[in-house]
Amino acid sequence: MKNMSLVAASALLSLTALPLRAHDVSKNPVTWNREMSRLVYDRCASCHREGGSAFSLMTYRDAQPRAIAIRDAVLSRQMPPWGAVKGFGDFRNDQGLTQEQVELVAAWVEGGMSKGNNPNALPEVPKFKPEEPFRAPANRLRVNGPFTLERSMIVDGVLPETVPNGASMQITAVLPTGAVRPLIWLYEYRDTYRHPFLFRKPIVLPAGTVIRGVRPPASISLLPVNPDGTR
Repeated sequence: MKNMSLVAASALLSLTALPLRAHDVSKNPVTWNREMSRLVYDRCASCHREGGSAFSLMTYRDAQPRAIAIRDAVLSRQMPPWGAVKGFGDFRNDQGLTQEQVELVAAWVEGGMSKGNNPNALPEVPKFKPEEPFRAPANRLRVNGPFTLERSMIVDGVLPETVPNGASMQITAVLPTGAVRPLIWLYEYRDTYRHPFLFRKPIVLPAGTVIRGVRPPASISLLPVNPDGTR
């Protein structure tokens, strides 16, 4: 498990790096009003708000006392609760922070957690609509160990069904040609935040494809694209 943690930590750093110019904190210190509020509204406020599922981070007064805890949770990838290694598979509902965003949070805390002098820099407070719970299709394919597809399948995503808390699993699809397609790398998974991982583009798996990496008693489901092609 120690080796897995070291490998995953390395992957978290390398796979999330983006070809973007880093925020120059020496010239433009990170402030709540300008950068942090936008990041929180975009990636955290769906849960961390009045009436949400967690304590509010909607204002500087809310966030500043928790700044160090926020930084530590972000650096350890515990928040936002995505549950998988970024870059291993490509998902349209990825809620994890980019490496640049992680560094922005760290820079804000280490730079003194500044509020900023210009209140007009604050973005508009977002409005939230109730989210409909995800309903797994009845024709999903459950996998609880090495599994060979008897017929071809177009896969829209992966849903953890029964994954022990803290488990890490690198799940791949080995095609009949020998090519390996990454599906999902669950890392220190927490069932509390159970959700589907939906691919950006559907993956075609021909008959004879072997699904590897699911270790009993864990099980996951492959979510098929609807027969009419809708997702």
